[in-house]
Amino acid sequence: MLWLVRFLLNVLWFIFGSGFLMGLLYGFAALVCFALVVTIPFGIAAGRIALYSLAPFGRTVVDRPGAGVASGLGNVLWAVLFGWWIALHHIVIGIAQCVTVIGIPFGIANFKLVPVAFWPLGREIVDVP
Repeated sequence: MLWLVRFLLNVLWFIFGSGFLMGLLYGFAALVCFALVVTIPFGIAAGRIALYSLAPFGRTVVDRPGAGVASGLGNVLWAVLFGWWIALHHIVIGIAQCVTVIGIPFGIANFKLVPVAFWPLGREIVDVP
């Protein structure tokens, strides 16, 4: 029964909660990062976030064990250049969605995207049991 609720929330999120638009934008960012060969790790992270932003209900972000110093340095670079304003976007949209009772689950989904948008390397998106 819980899978049905998650499925319905993901469908509503995709249509009304800006999941489609965020998935497209993160996907475009991933393609740009792949085109600039040096930024391929950021492209992989942006692709991971794109898939997560398409259907966030029933999934969560966990730290990947064994992520090294390079992912930490990449996260600092990401946070300074891109992460802070992407995370700010998710916070502002989440607050705006929480204004209505119907939008509260979508606002919470946006708040779930903040940590991975700010600090994406060395993280995994896993299904919630």
